[in-house]
Amino acid sequence: MPQEYEEFIRNIKTLTGIDLALYKEGQMKRRLTSLYEKRGYLSFREYYKDIQINPEVLNEFLDRMTINVSEFYRNAKRWEVLERKILPGLLVSKKKLKIWSAACSTGEEPYTLAMILSNLVPLSQIEILATDLDENVLARAKLGMYPERSLNEVPEEIKRKYFEKKADFYRVDEEIKRRVTFKKQNLLADRFEQGFDLIICRNVLIYFTEEAKNLLYEKFSASLRSGGVFFVGSTEQIFTPGKYQFETIDTFFYKKK
Repeated sequence: MPQEYEEFIRNIKTLTGIDLALYKEGQMKRRLTSLYEKRGYLSFREYYKDIQINPEVLNEFLDRMTINVSEFYRNAKRWEVLERKILPGLLVSKKKLKIWSAACSTGEEPYTLAMILSNLVPLSQIEILATDLDENVLARAKLGMYPERSLNEVPEEIKRKYFEKKADFYRVDEEIKRRVTFKKQNLLADRFEQGFDLIICRNVLIYFTEEAKNLLYEKFSASLRSGGVFFVGSTEQIFTPGKYQFETIDTFFYKKK
């Protein structure tokens, strides 16, 4: 049985990029055993065979493994502001923007951004850096497969254009996937690239202490070019933007002075 579980771990890593060895073994084994027994499988080997050929079983597995799933177009009104006001303003001086989606989780945010930008510039001009600390959510993001509930806010025309329905999940179009580069990064410990036109970091800073937040605001500000924009989540308003060389240009959007 231990050997069979190890084989399952290796197979899953090859298939999805998700490394089950990063989770506590006892806990993960129990979770997966109850999942496969519920479906009537008798072993990890049998379970894996079906994961390979049955999209519904694969998606159920992925759903269970990566709990911190986000949504496309989360807080849709803010994305509208980005598309209609912020991005056109940035594109006045540059045809190709340098963009970073920080703490991108399972990839919905950078893919949303690529889809929105595709309404304004050719896909060939879109390059987005997306980073997260968790290797497993990055593996899930690179796969680009999502349950229907993640697409609740996606406009119908975008859904038709950039998603392919497979059983009970949706796959992101390969062209959109190619626009996003995923990398592992620790926001607090690692150095940031410079010269960004747009940085998005939403619904993450609420988990940091005030001291850590201050440090991150300073790092994000230093990472933006003058005139670049910082876009935060709906619970993360910066009350003293001037302290970080920011000025408010819309709700949750800050411009580097």
